[in-house]
Amino acid sequence: MASNSMDISSILQGGYAHPLSRTWQAKRQLTKAMFMYPIFITDDADASVEIKTLPGQRRWGVNKLEEFIGPLVKKGLESVILFGVPMNCAKDARGTPADDASGPVILAIKKLRQLFPSLYIACDVCLCEYTDHGHCGVLHGDGTINTPPSVDRIAQVAVSYARAGADCVAPSDMMDGRIKAIKRGLMDAGLGNKCTLMSYSAKFASSLYGPFRDAAGSAPSFGNRKCYQLPPTARGLARRAIQRDANEGADIIMVKPAMPYLDIISDAAQLTPDHPIACYQVSGEFAMVHAGAAAGVYDLKTMAFESVEGMVRAGATLILTYFTPDFLEWL
Repeated sequence: MASNSMDISSILQGGYAHPLSRTWQAKRQLTKAMFMYPIFITDDADASVEIKTLPGQRRWGVNKLEEFIGPLVKKGLESVILFGVPMNCAKDARGTPADDASGPVILAIKKLRQLFPSLYIACDVCLCEYTDHGHCGVLHGDGTINTPPSVDRIAQVAVSYARAGADCVAPSDMMDGRIKAIKRGLMDAGLGNKCTLMSYSAKFASSLYGPFRDAAGSAPSFGNRKCYQLPPTARGLARRAIQRDANEGADIIMVKPAMPYLDIISDAAQLTPDHPIACYQVSGEFAMVHAGAAAGVYDLKTMAFESVEGMVRAGATLILTYFTPDFLEWL
């Protein structure tokens, strides 16, 4: 028999030769509980409207939630995050309709709580869908962000959602200081120990939000959001924002988008090792995976798994994705 001159330390393949032993190479396995499903709630109670840029996704009215969510709960859906899509309200400069008791989000919270008592309900907190200018805060006369009233208003909306029964409030506005204000608001309302605060801590000014803005009608009417969302190259700023939000009382740290920012997910896991780390596989990422599969570049299921397994490998423990219904079938 020929001698093998290869070093013992060079041999790795025996450790992953079997399909089961390959699964053991992961530090963490995907589970259904790791997926949170983003859903769009409109103020037409009977709506079920296709979103053409988001394959398989729709805007839903509260009267359609039972038939939409019920089958997913039976398949193992454990959490959702709600985005309000007001089509018929009177928008204004401070986003007054955001926490209207008869608005889509608060009605959806109460409906889902009634229908599915064990479902974990998170709510995105932002003003862009409700302001007449489409920006995420209150503005100065010159069109720039006026931070103090923006923070106050965001905190008011978050507390309103918590009072309505939300398990989690998730501010996505990126205003400085809003985590501390929301945490204080929850505490003052007696909800600090009942409602989770998930911060979009490292939310980048990305080109991948286009389908979402189409779905939510949240594009700014002028300018852009680059003065409050993070520059894509700003790893240091992201690290500072993650640490700031953890210190201000965030219970969960989120990175958004996910696939181009795996290094930031890893940073978040290293900087805040005692916090759950969430990431949002945003609309453009989801559409991109679908487009590649439709063009024959790869198999959809295989690529979907590869994309989210990369997020988990980087350190994510919670994944917000429009693939959630698919993973309920696949896992």
